[in-house]
Parts: sequence; C-alpha cells; structure tokens
Amino acid sequence: MSSIQQPHDSGDLREQPIGDLLKQLSQETTTLVKQELDLAKAEMQVKAKEGGKGAGLLGGGAVAALLFLGALTATLIGLLDTAMKFWLAALIVTLIWGAVAAVLALQGKNKLQEATPPVPEQTQDSVKEDVAWAKTRAKSAAK
Repeated sequence: MSSIQQPHDSGDLREQPIGDLLKQLSQETTTLVKQELDLAKAEMQVKAKEGGKGAGLLGGGAVAALLFLGALTATLIGLLDTAMKFWLAALIVTLIWGAVAAVLALQGKNKLQEATPPVPEQTQDSVKEDVAWAKTRAKSAAK
C-alpha cells in the first residue's frame, strides 16, 4: 500500500543505525498488516451484504416458483386424467418432475464444485504489490 508514511528525516537509509532501521521496519510492517486486514474485512463485509440481498430475492423467487409448479402439476394431472386413470396420470407427472429434479441437482452440484470460495481480491492484489515493493526496497538497501 502506498499510504505508509516515510520517516521524517529524508537522509540516506544506509547512514541510519541498524537499530533505527529495524524499529522503522517493525512499525511499517505492523501498520501495513493492520491496513491489509482492515481492507480484507471491509471487502468481505460488502460481499456478504450483497450476497445476503441476493439470497433473499432468490428465496422469494423459489417460493413463487414452487407455487407455480404446484399449479402446473395439477393442470398436467387434470389434462392426462381425461385420457387415462387418475393415479396413472399422477404417476407420470411425478416421474417427470423427479427426472427434472435429478438433472438440476447434478448440474447444481457440478457448478458448486467449480466455484471458488469468496476471496478478498483487492487485498490479495494489494499484498502482492506490498511484497514487490518490500523486495525492491530490500535490494536497494543491500547495495
């Protein structure tokens, strides 16, 4: 993260005592870790809030779809009942719904296995930038 403040004295780091440099490194590392954790926390809160809203809407849609399927089932059984016995019509419609449920369940299972767990992507990118920055800083200090 670029928000870490530089020391007030702008002298060459090679001229500072090693104790001061270690103290500064410790302080900057602590600040950096705290900032990264705060960023990850904030990012996950936003994602969780969006996910909660989506889940609520999905639940409402599922209830409406269930009511629709109940009415459709009654209609299909009634339609088939005109050509055959009632119990046979109900059995046929039940088997059709069972097949649909099995196909959807298998596809859903496959999609869930492909999904990755929610990850704070901005925090990951920021940590990678911080590591790269620290490596270049360490290389320049070693010269």
